[in-house]
Amino acid sequence: MKYYVTYNRNNPTSRFESLFNDLFADWGSTAAKVPAVDIYEKEKAYVIEAELAGYKQDEVSVNVDKHVLRIASEKETLKDADDRKTLVRERLFRKFERSFSLPEDVDEGKIEGEFTDGVLTLTLPKKKELLPKTIEVKIK
Repeated sequence: MKYYVTYNRNNPTSRFESLFNDLFADWGSTAAKVPAVDIYEKEKAYVIEAELAGYKQDEVSVNVDKHVLRIASEKETLKDADDRKTLVRERLFRKFERSFSLPEDVDEGKIEGEFTDGVLTLTLPKKKELLPKTIEVKIK
């Protein structure tokens, strides 16, 4: 949803509204999804890579229920140490949840994950019986 206000150089309110429009013009259509993911397909598996900078492995949960893969976390920041007084606190509580409907050919019992350098990589193997295969046709 976009709206625009005509810019009037002599009107400070109009200048602010114009700046606001430029900054947030695509807010609804480009809202960030957290965590950001890349999903790609290989011959024998699907792969999901989730960017989780600032999270530790034990702060993230991954599970599958009714053909839906769920990645989630709830994290509170630490309380102040005795030797400091916080002036600004923007990281009070972080919570996210991303869910993905799994294709029918995913072997849910064999999903594996690896957490390295703030990136969670999930490998979702395809069921062997559903892997594409070439069948040679004999001609008489």
